[in-house]
Amino acid sequence: MKLVADLLCLSACLTAVTSDRVYVHPFNLFSFNKSTCEELESLVQEGKKTFVPVSIESQTTPAYEDDLIHKDKLEAPILSSRGRQKLSYLQNFVYVLGARFYSVLQEARRGQNVLLSPTSLYGSLVSFYLGASNQTAADLQGLLGFVPPSGDPDCTSRVDGHKVLSSLRTIESLVRSGDEELLFSKMLYLFSAPGVPLSQLFVQDLLPFTDALYARAVDFTNPSEAAKQINAFVEAKSEGQSKCLLTDIDPSADLLFAVDVRLTVNVKQAFQLKEPQDFWVDSNTKVLVPMLSLTGTFKYKTDASRTFSVVEVPISKTVVLVLLQPINGSELEQVELEVLLQSSAWLQQLSPREIKLTLPELTIEGNSNLQELLADMKLPALLGKGADLSKISDANLTVGKVINKALFKLSSDGTDQPEDSAAQKEDVVFLDVTLNKPFLFAVSEEKSRAMLFLGRVTNPLHRA
Repeated sequence: MKLVADLLCLSACLTAVTSDRVYVHPFNLFSFNKSTCEELESLVQEGKKTFVPVSIESQTTPAYEDDLIHKDKLEAPILSSRGRQKLSYLQNFVYVLGARFYSVLQEARRGQNVLLSPTSLYGSLVSFYLGASNQTAADLQGLLGFVPPSGDPDCTSRVDGHKVLSSLRTIESLVRSGDEELLFSKMLYLFSAPGVPLSQLFVQDLLPFTDALYARAVDFTNPSEAAKQINAFVEAKSEGQSKCLLTDIDPSADLLFAVDVRLTVNVKQAFQLKEPQDFWVDSNTKVLVPMLSLTGTFKYKTDASRTFSVVEVPISKTVVLVLLQPINGSELEQVELEVLLQSSAWLQQLSPREIKLTLPELTIEGNSNLQELLADMKLPALLGKGADLSKISDANLTVGKVINKALFKLSSDGTDQPEDSAAQKEDVVFLDVTLNKPFLFAVSEEKSRAMLFLGRVTNPLHRA
């Protein structure tokens, strides 16, 4: 675990810009200070207050849920220099861990579409860090990338999870601030076994992480019925947007944690081509898919060995889409892991080019269990049966699943396609970039560069 933490911290620290400002170790931006440590003692008793969630079958909204709908104002937050520095460091931690999770899914889902939300997965781990104690908390802190520079085992060597969740929420507020071209939402669900008490303080601490939080009791001993009840509940609360959250449940579970994050973008400068175009799923198979066309000055590069190209396109006022496509006969599987795991360099050092870009319309969905990802990373005990989650409940919890569901939808705003704007600029040479075979993409918040989604498209007609 220490090696994992050191590598994560090193990756983030290497990207810090220190030439024009005083260097601040990333740990110190998020750690407890001495005055806060003194206040923590007064929260010990408050942390012991619990409640028992009502049954998922209840037709009335429980009183404890009245305060669990958290609505952010849409104005963009004003970031101080320190605030920008926090987001800069945090986006690196998010990227490194997100790339590792992607590598696990890439291996497990060869030849399929893949989608995950690095910020959502990272936030789920921070949530469990808030509910963890002793060695479990220390191990989660290390995985999140926060290694104290001094190594002293006192309170100030611990990360304040509230600061991390607050920064993640700032990123999401930046995404949504006054942008009518997109819809962004995040919902969190806690399902506990009947009679299992949950900490009031823990649930309140999760509010900065979500738009709405629902806590219900479910009888897991009948797995098929429990899955049916949970799926119906989530579909109802999401107004039909989210279906089939899960297919199976561990009957011995005491807690199921689920986050559902969704981003829909209608790109104003994109126009749908009148006829579907060929997309080559592999060298022998093609399908007809709806395609979008965008023309403008976008950032672009090819790597030194000319095995892939990258184009970055602003798809709203607050969000950028980065597209990586293999070129010159190279294959995506051959490229993606080398690119992703080495560093985030593939997202950097792009230069402006006049480009005519053609890419598929996308509706892509991913559903991953964080426990399975950790097990594949040789960390099965981190949220397993031996985990110390005493700040979530005074019961000896067995976590059944930690689900992170993500959806990304990209389309035009429905405006009719004008005359070819590229043809109108006779003195400008446009580079034609057409994504008509499997490609990699990332969706990031424009200011912080934090990665909201990371995915692979092998067949645009498949939702998952």
